Amino acid sequence: MGENIKVSVIMPVYKVEEYVGKAIESIQAQTLKEWEFLIVDDGTPDKSGEICDAYAEKDARIHVIHKENGGAPSARNVAIDIAKGEYMYFMDSDDWAEPTMLEDMYNLARRDNAQLVVAGFYIDTYYSDTEYRQDDFLENDAVYGDKESFRQNAYKLFDKNLLYTPWNKLYDSRYILENNLRFPKTLWDDFPFNISVVRNVERVTVTSKQYYHFIRKRAESETAAYRPNMYEKREEEHGWMVDLYNEWNVHNESSQEMVARRYVERLIGCVENLTNPKCELSYGEKRKQVKEMLNKPYVGEALKIAKPRSSYMKILLIPMKMKSVTLTLLECQAISFVKTRNTKLFSKLKAGR
Repeated sequence: MGENIKVSVIMPVYKVEEYVGKAIESIQAQTLKEWEFLIVDDGTPDKSGEICDAYAEKDARIHVIHKENGGAPSARNVAIDIAKGEYMYFMDSDDWAEPTMLEDMYNLARRDNAQLVVAGFYIDTYYSDTEYRQDDFLENDAVYGDKESFRQNAYKLFDKNLLYTPWNKLYDSRYILENNLRFPKTLWDDFPFNISVVRNVERVTVTSKQYYHFIRKRAESETAAYRPNMYEKREEEHGWMVDLYNEWNVHNESSQEMVARRYVERLIGCVENLTNPKCELSYGEKRKQVKEMLNKPYVGEALKIAKPRSSYMKILLIPMKMKSVTLTLLECQAISFVKTRNTKLFSKLKAGR
């Protein structure tokens, strides 16, 4: 193949021995053949690294880098520094991709000279080994050829959860390297990385086609865990979003509404995090934290601007508008109960919010 590498696929690996084989095979099955697969074993204690080595022995396009554990951001950054492809694609090691993904996205990037290609994706929530729910995330086809057109319309992509993760995107390697863009060493590093990418991006292509299957299955999944610092992280993320739109000087009604709705929906998630069965705070401590959350001055402002898309979400926001700590905690206790006892119902409600 020589140096004719169209896409560098980058994947950190840690404790995924049951899933990593399917992830690798989904890249091997791609209709685009001119790729390199940089797999970074981030000091995994299980057999994931050995499994990856076995695939690399049979496929010269696969390269496995073994390093001490430093987290997914450091693993991805190691690969960025040695990637040779025209474009970069970032994959998670417990998911899988449809066969035409790389070829379709590469062709779009070349057609439009795009610095970023954004595709739709699926979330497959498994209730058992065979039963699962599939939710669609996509936006209409679009080509944004300049900064202003992209910035004015970015709210549509944020709204469909298309700008937060790296695995539904193809990145122009030159753009990444010339702007020295790397994944920050922080919890939930995907969002700040993509914020840094879109901040000054000029040419973005959006395809409504879906390729990537994000799998919700593992009991230890981060989405199901209690996070002691979740509220602080969400506040930090909201600050990044506000700063981004201020820097862009984009304040149209649709963008402002999206930012406000995104904030209050995640605030409910922060309260529900406190009612998670694994949270060991006393009821009094929980009440104190929720009261502080609800009394932040911009909460009331966001509640006035936000326009919930479902009756379910409209009802959830009522106690917050009342600034009722008791009712807010009660409804989030109900959410936690459903989340832990009935995954099927919870995923349905979450998808319909």
